[in-house]
Amino acid sequence: MPFKKLLMAAVAVLATTAHAARPMNTDDARIVDAKSCQLESWVKHPRGHTEFWAQPACNFTGNLELTMGGSLTRQDGSTRGSAQMLQGKTLFKPLETNGWGWGLAMGMARDPRRDAGGGHDMYAYVPASFSLLNDKVVLHTNVGWLREQGTRSNHLTWGLGSETQLQERTWLIAETYGQGSGKPLVQVGLRYWLVPDRVQIDATYGNRIGEGSQRWFSVGLRLLSLPFLP
Repeated sequence: MPFKKLLMAAVAVLATTAHAARPMNTDDARIVDAKSCQLESWVKHPRGHTEFWAQPACNFTGNLELTMGGSLTRQDGSTRGSAQMLQGKTLFKPLETNGWGWGLAMGMARDPRRDAGGGHDMYAYVPASFSLLNDKVVLHTNVGWLREQGTRSNHLTWGLGSETQLQERTWLIAETYGQGSGKPLVQVGLRYWLVPDRVQIDATYGNRIGEGSQRWFSVGLRLLSLPFLP
């Protein structure tokens, strides 16, 4: 079975059985619990098309989260495979309440659309997180590197985000992120735990600063398992 079909089959199975946690793009210094898995899925609607994403991740060893995912894009009445990604993430200092943590993530992503440049992009970044007010406010920072294979160019990547608890199960998220010298993107949204630490839903609005035509909306679902891996 071709890799693309195998990937989509795995995503479909996970969905029916069960770069940060949804809906943030700025990553955090956390990983999935040891011997556990999660599935992050969402629909993103930029202007002119709709993206359907799924990213399952598992922690087999205790300190290495492996994520493999992809998307389908619907545009002009047709649906096609768009992007795939594979990432590994580890922590050098786990985040603690009223403390801080940091780690390293490395991965590879591919977007075959002609306007995306083509090729497999390589990237790495350092996520750092800071807990305040007994975890009621958590700040995240990312600094990294991106190698675009389509254009054979290197870029600095960065992100700055926050999670603020509004109620017991409701969180406000806000972030800005970007790469190189281009205008940064911003995103705000809400995250709500239907089942604490197991089932989460979210919704966001985002845009590029100074470019109203690049706005998007997204809604997502995140599922986290109990430990079950051998």
